[in-house]
Amino acid sequence: MTVLDPRPSDLAYERVADVIPPVEWAGFADDVDAIHALKAERHTVVLAHNYQTPEIFHGVADIVGDSLALARRAQEVDAEVIVVAGVHFMAETAKLLNPGATVLVPDPLAGCSLAESITADDVRALKAAHPGLPVVTYVNTSAAVKAESDVCCTSGNAVAVLRHVTREWGVERAIMIPDEYLAANISAESGIEVVTHPGRCEVHERFTPADIAQIREDHEGVVVITHPECPPEVVAASDFAGSTAQMQAFVEREQPARLALITECSMSDNLAAMNPGVDMIRPCNMCPHMKRNTLAKIRRSLETMIHEVTLDATTAERARLAVDRMLAIG
Repeated sequence: MTVLDPRPSDLAYERVADVIPPVEWAGFADDVDAIHALKAERHTVVLAHNYQTPEIFHGVADIVGDSLALARRAQEVDAEVIVVAGVHFMAETAKLLNPGATVLVPDPLAGCSLAESITADDVRALKAAHPGLPVVTYVNTSAAVKAESDVCCTSGNAVAVLRHVTREWGVERAIMIPDEYLAANISAESGIEVVTHPGRCEVHERFTPADIAQIREDHEGVVVITHPECPPEVVAASDFAGSTAQMQAFVEREQPARLALITECSMSDNLAAMNPGVDMIRPCNMCPHMKRNTLAKIRRSLETMIHEVTLDATTAERARLAVDRMLAIG
């Protein structure tokens, strides 16, 4: 009797059995197996953000993480093709840092409310209105906006970047764009004054202090951790605030008995799969852009090599400098 090796989909399901029912997984298995075969054939790496659904995050991704982790790994990865299961600015960042690779997005319409809230002209106007101030730009922006900036940051390293830049420039404040809530929260944590822009994440801006109060009332002893793109009063009502990578590290370190994640809801599913001993309360605000990514679209992108991300050379060179400065800071 011949013993067959387990299919990639069988191995993947072991990681998600607690969060995806068998009948639902049956609809994913063929795509998971096909994507693994295509990855081997095309020398491909799949990068997936923490907000991807579990069948992508645990089923086909080679590298997972927050924006900072994905940027670092995109720079290092040895692959002919990179598929970015996230949103468009993340694919642009991967192309900036690994220009020799073919970078694909499963759905070119997977955008970002923050990235769309600001243009290169807006950045130029801010610099004209506040001459001499460094421009710290969140990675959730287009390459064109990054190109007008001095340095990029993520939610995970924003405090370190802001402190470094103001110290190096010899100034006491900086322009921090485009997320006004992230800027306010980072300013409060760092003690550094910032000039902001009225951009917001359409997922995180919907959370309110009343939501936090209701969660605490309904779930005794719950630990509440929040993304810093949420309004400052929501962050203040929480027990911990940090990037998705910092949230993951908190959960793995503290192993709270009961936890509520105040962020995009797939993050809860992915952490639940990795931390079965944590009772996960799941308030759900969903990112419609992240959810444009599906297994079927990833498979089709690799089968047909469609939706390649390309960048203007001059814009890319200037934007890469801002990202490289961020990575050098750490």
